[in-house]
Amino acid sequence: MRDWLGIGTRLSLGSVRRRFRIVRRRLEETSTLIHVSILLFVPALIALMTHLSNRSSYVSFFVLPPLAAGTYALFANPESEYASPVRFVAGLSVGAICSWVAMEVAIRFVYPELPPSAIEVDAAGAAFAVFLAGLLTWGLDIEEAAAFSMALLGLLVDPTRRLSFVVSVFVSSGIVAVGFAVWRDLFYEQRARYLYESIEGDDHVLVPIRGEFAEATAMLGARLAAAHDAGKVVLLDVVEEDLETARDGGRPTGVVADGGDGLRGQPDPDTEGDDGMDPTTAAAVSELESLASRIETNLGVPCQIVVAAAGPSRAETVRQVASEANCDLIVAPYETDGSEVTPFIKRLLEANRDVLIHRSCDGRQRWRRIMVPVRQAGDTAHNMIDFALRLAGPIGHVSIAHCIDSEKRRRNATQMLANLAETIDGTVETRVPNASIHDFLLRSAPENDLIVIGSSGDRSVASRLVSPPTFKQIDDLETDIAIVDRH
Repeated sequence: MRDWLGIGTRLSLGSVRRRFRIVRRRLEETSTLIHVSILLFVPALIALMTHLSNRSSYVSFFVLPPLAAGTYALFANPESEYASPVRFVAGLSVGAICSWVAMEVAIRFVYPELPPSAIEVDAAGAAFAVFLAGLLTWGLDIEEAAAFSMALLGLLVDPTRRLSFVVSVFVSSGIVAVGFAVWRDLFYEQRARYLYESIEGDDHVLVPIRGEFAEATAMLGARLAAAHDAGKVVLLDVVEEDLETARDGGRPTGVVADGGDGLRGQPDPDTEGDDGMDPTTAAAVSELESLASRIETNLGVPCQIVVAAAGPSRAETVRQVASEANCDLIVAPYETDGSEVTPFIKRLLEANRDVLIHRSCDGRQRWRRIMVPVRQAGDTAHNMIDFALRLAGPIGHVSIAHCIDSEKRRRNATQMLANLAETIDGTVETRVPNASIHDFLLRSAPENDLIVIGSSGDRSVASRLVSPPTFKQIDDLETDIAIVDRH
């Protein structure tokens, strides 16, 4: 019974974590973040204004309907030219003043024989107030939609309270404008810092040395690490060595060398042999030291080398070394077995840390022009763009693209890419091609040194069956590929 309860608890915690990840990914979309902010902040600000209206005569309840509409417009379009706190306050205040002027005209020139309290709002007066509001807001470049409703609403105010009504509009709109400015400057504009974990992470990089273009992959990982001041690179080679610890299923690391002091190999106490290293391990250490020296000379990033004994699963060995070396990103070479990726790559992508799989075409070690196709906004897309900017450097060129299948989708795609571009510290080009992702990448590949794509790890099984992940369609692309798997 106790075991069943334990399983139930683990399942419950797993379900909670999955739901949390889903909610977080949804919040990483700018449109979702805006809607959540509207649901939270607009009612809070209106509640505050209602409370002040009940407590003070300087805030009239009459101003709340147009104020609520204007507040929604501010939060719904924070990047719009109309989302200006100064424009908001000035526009609403001018609207209130226009209603005052319209009533004065009616009192003095249209109905001079009637007492002010007996004058009713007529069509001409309403039209004049709206016309005046449009003329002044246009002329003063403070156009604000809520100003027109404020101009009409002011016509219903008691003539003896028109001044207090204008003051009420100015004060209440000013409070809302301050609240909006604080939200936009301290949260919305800084949303990448709060929502995207990739801002400060992925600076300790583990690179398993495998394949024909191992040095190219190592250089790519080193360039990612070198972009951060605290970056470091760990070069790993897995050898077939009969270590007692490997046979016992213990710690797989046989030799560790720190690049800070001449890259001298330090034998593990459990390693067999007269000098602590057999010929295979010694050769692996020598090659890693040479590569680490070139990386440190070219990029100035600290390097550490690790030689590990091969266990039952090389991928598990890599993951264990990454954990022991405190690496938050694994950069590994792309490997295939026929038309499928190798079991090593599949198991590596199951690691509970970020993984980048690099397919090199010709051993390139510098990437100036980089293309990043994105499926949706979120942490994975931001992570891919962040990697691209690190690799391109200050003189490189990075493009982000989203493919559409209909021109009706262009507006939303353009806005999504604009939202992504706003959150990054760098300059990127945005592209919205009307083409399939595979056709677009085929055309773009010759123009770029590297294409960064996602692993589609957040897609459902049904989605993968209907539309295979993009990385399964890369074999005929004539450029380097980086596949990012975000955890």
